[in-house]
Formats: sequence, structure tokens, C-alpha cells
Amino acid sequence: MSTTVDDGLWSAIGDPIRRSMIDLLLAGGPGTATSLSERLPVTRQAVSKHLAVLDRVGLVHAAPAGRERHFRVDEAQLARAVAQLSAVGAAWDARLRRIKRLAEAIERNRNDNHRNDNRGA
Repeated sequence: MSTTVDDGLWSAIGDPIRRSMIDLLLAGGPGTATSLSERLPVTRQAVSKHLAVLDRVGLVHAAPAGRERHFRVDEAQLARAVAQLSAVGAAWDARLRRIKRLAEAIERNRNDNHRNDNRGA
């Protein structure tokens, strides 16, 4: 599983309506644009456009069922997104630890200099 950040995937996940759609599909199983629009504060047409974005990045897949398309979450692609988020989080945690160590070293240096200045006065 790759942890390289996929900007298209994160752009798709970045929208709160699309995240809500993923949550609804995970909780209730496959759904249609109509069934999702009944549970979201957007029109059916907007839901269809959001589903197209999610489908394009592989987060959902559609299966035809009569005149409708039933969408389901691709759990492998969702796991890939989670792995990417974890990797980005770990990288930022490491950066923040380095910044903290640098800030602490600067503070120690200032305190040492302040003590040395007071001794000489």
C-alpha cells in the first residue's frame, strides 16, 4: 500500500458533503444519488456531481440496477487514504518534535546568556 499523497484523492475527500456521503454509504451500504440526496442538504443533481468526483478518484464504484446506479465505497481505496493521512500525520509529528527541540534549545541558550550577563554586572 502506497503512502504517497494523492492530491486528487485528498481534494475529493476535502469536501464536507463528499465526506458525509462516504459516511452514509459506509453506515448504510450501497446507495443511489436519490437516496443520498434525501439525507443531505443538497439536491440530487449536486449529489450526482459529488458521486462523479468520488468515482473518478476510486473512492466509490457504481453498479447499474435498472434505471439507477448503486454506489458503494471502495474500502481498499479508503484504506489507502487512511494510510496517506497517517503518514502525513507522522511526518508532521516529527517536524513538530524537531521544532519543539529547537525552541527549547533557544530558550536554554537565552537563559544561559541571561545568567552570564547578570554575573558580569
